[in-house]
Amino acid sequence: MLKEIRNLVAFLTAIPVGMDKDFLADAAKCLPLFPLVGAFIGLLTGISARLLLWILPAYVVGMLTLGLLLLITGVHHTDGLLDFGDGIMSQGTPERKIEIMHDHNTGAGGLAVGLITLLTTAFCIAGLDVGIVIQSLILSETLAKLSMVIGAWAGRSAHEGMNTLFVGAMHDRNGKARLLVALAISGITAVGLLWITGLIALISSIIAALVLVGVSNRHFRGITGDVLGAMNELTRMSSLIVILAVVRWV
Repeated sequence: MLKEIRNLVAFLTAIPVGMDKDFLADAAKCLPLFPLVGAFIGLLTGISARLLLWILPAYVVGMLTLGLLLLITGVHHTDGLLDFGDGIMSQGTPERKIEIMHDHNTGAGGLAVGLITLLTTAFCIAGLDVGIVIQSLILSETLAKLSMVIGAWAGRSAHEGMNTLFVGAMHDRNGKARLLVALAISGITAVGLLWITGLIALISSIIAALVLVGVSNRHFRGITGDVLGAMNELTRMSSLIVILAVVRWV
């Protein structure tokens, strides 16, 4: 089990824990633990943001915290976001859209989606109250990882690739159990950290993930590895938006 967890951390982060040739298969087996890794990433960035807020303006902290997030995750999912943006903004058949997503060059669609998502995320972090910044970053990363679990469960593979292992893991006989474990971990984290605000953020993140599966089905006739990466980035952003909105409303 230690090998599988090490490979999971290596897949989701740039932390040099080492990985072997089975890292993708092990990460797929450990899908229910995605939210736990997300909580760990959120804890690291949350503590950093809390410390920086003592000495720097909030808007600077927002940008630096986002930079730390990208550093820890190795910009792996952000690359998927850019490819996803290119795919949904392009014209043509699903096969052509997937081909465009696989192009190493980033087009206007990917650039626009990426800039909006990353800047909004940084601004949201900057807008968090100092008293809930750690809790909010832990939760947003937890929900970002949960969205990928939901995406693999609700979606179907658009083509043979990295996504196939994850979709397959969520559609075998243990798929529902994996989903329930991931939901339980995320639910306990959400309610434990931010109570009603956390619960609303959890529900909104589930909806966001399902909407993104629908968008992906429309454009690509299924999900890809890039779509799962985009889900991570977009759900992180949307959960932070919801947290800010609910905190202000209540």
